[in-house]
Amino acid sequence: MTTFRVWAPSADRVDLDLGGHRVAMEAGERGWWTVEVADAEAGADYGFCLDGSDPLPDPRSSWQPEGVHGPSRLVDHAFAWTDQSWTGLHLPAAVLYELHVGTFSPEGTFDGAIQLLDHLVDLGVNAVELLPVAEFSGMRGWGYDGVDLYAPHHAYGGPAGLKRFVDACHNRGLGVVLDVVYNHLGPEGNHLGRFGPYFTDFYATPWGQAVNYDQAGSDEVRRFAIDNAVMWLRDYHLDGLRLDAVQAIIDTSAVHVLEQMAAEVEELAACVGRPLFLIGESDLHDPRLIDPRGAGGLGLDAQWSDDLHHCLRTAITDERRGYYVDYHGLVDLAACLERGWPHAGDWSPYRQRTHGRPFGDRQGWKLLAYSQNHDQIGNRAQGDRLSQVLAPDRLAVAAALVLTSPFLPMVFQGEEWGATTPFQYFTSHEDPELGRAVSQGRRSEFSSFGWKRDEVPDPQEPSTFERSKLDWDEVTRAPHAELLEWYTKLIGLRRSCPALCDGRLDRVRATADVEAGTLVVERGPVTVVANLGSAVAAIDLAEGRSAEVSLASSPGVAVTGARVTLPPDSVVVMGAG
Repeated sequence: MTTFRVWAPSADRVDLDLGGHRVAMEAGERGWWTVEVADAEAGADYGFCLDGSDPLPDPRSSWQPEGVHGPSRLVDHAFAWTDQSWTGLHLPAAVLYELHVGTFSPEGTFDGAIQLLDHLVDLGVNAVELLPVAEFSGMRGWGYDGVDLYAPHHAYGGPAGLKRFVDACHNRGLGVVLDVVYNHLGPEGNHLGRFGPYFTDFYATPWGQAVNYDQAGSDEVRRFAIDNAVMWLRDYHLDGLRLDAVQAIIDTSAVHVLEQMAAEVEELAACVGRPLFLIGESDLHDPRLIDPRGAGGLGLDAQWSDDLHHCLRTAITDERRGYYVDYHGLVDLAACLERGWPHAGDWSPYRQRTHGRPFGDRQGWKLLAYSQNHDQIGNRAQGDRLSQVLAPDRLAVAAALVLTSPFLPMVFQGEEWGATTPFQYFTSHEDPELGRAVSQGRRSEFSSFGWKRDEVPDPQEPSTFERSKLDWDEVTRAPHAELLEWYTKLIGLRRSCPALCDGRLDRVRATADVEAGTLVVERGPVTVVANLGSAVAAIDLAEGRSAEVSLASSPGVAVTGARVTLPPDSVVVMGAG
């Protein structure tokens, strides 16, 4: 016996369409409709008809094998898991690797990604972070316009493919984090508004209607999001979730939806006997996101922070437009390493208002940091990586400053070998009007950065997606192989040196010399010295600091007594054992 349930509080009648046969559903409390069917088995296609409408996909569909416009399919979540020995991921000691399933492997599927996991093991990362995989319109896309939030994308391999991927990762010692989007839903195939008050016009987001987390009817919408988070962690054995742009999750309830979500994830972790975590992306510079629930916070475990990226970008390139006007290269980079983020309650020229609050004495590993990610590459007009504008020597310096930072480090796919392929914004909306609107909107988006409309590739063109696929033939060629070796050594050092996993910011001292272009970072016994200037730099180490070289990016680095000499665009790590 299979029970079908759907929340449709505004409907006068709801029918289950099961393989073309309609069965009337019974109305229950608070807008829930149910019906029990004796002969429905896994693999059966179904939909819901509202007041005589054509069948619509289940809002909680586990599988959309024909995409957002097709029927839902019943899934039996039983799976021959082989990850029983997996004990979970210890977040403070994690090194994450962000990948997009569609462009990571030639096949663009979960199974294709499995074939490349040994590369990640050899690199030394211990966690994979997937861009969103919830069903979105078309065959290719970033995933941030998903509409069937419970269904792994059909083109990637559906539910079974995701389970195989997670199982394979765990068996190689890799945790898995999934990017999920609860601040908005995509436009095409989005039928939730026909079922109930999932959205509200009381607020607005940059991406469309706000999700209704605190207005009339919001109880079931909150459950929709929280149950979804729990589902990913429980049914797919995921280790954590990255919550997209939580500043756009607006909730004035006494208990914020994210606070409630964090509490239920904590309960699930106790049940499964391994760590589970939530990482929120936010640009509010408000550490209350990660403060304990009992201390007035929302209780998330960590948050994405663009600050190290922005500080680093302005230190190693000439970028100064758009939001980069708030950042001042080496000075802010030093401040970021010491304080979590450099600006806290001061004037923001970009926002034209004061912004943020101090990070305080919170652990640095609660901030996720990077020199590149999908946003900071893909939201550039050409989707160009740092490797397309910087020489390998300077890329090596950037990598060292991230991987020896007090933050939780992340590497973006291909960054480790200086991939030359871009990561551009691509879509494949089936609605031609929506496709044209996305293409036109994308080309109008970049005026604050000074990019011209004709410099922006058309997201709807298949070639934009194809250009963004990694070229794995590069890995063994110079200079890519040398950069990959550098990343591997840095990650190995990070994971083996306790001082580099120590997130206490009060143990960090960073000193920038803007004129010379140098930065000295002291973290416990470890000293990192970087020279981004145009001339050879000579740095005298502080008294008592170890001058034993653990890693140097250039053979030109020399140590004489307590003096370190570095050629331009080089970095050295000392005292890391």
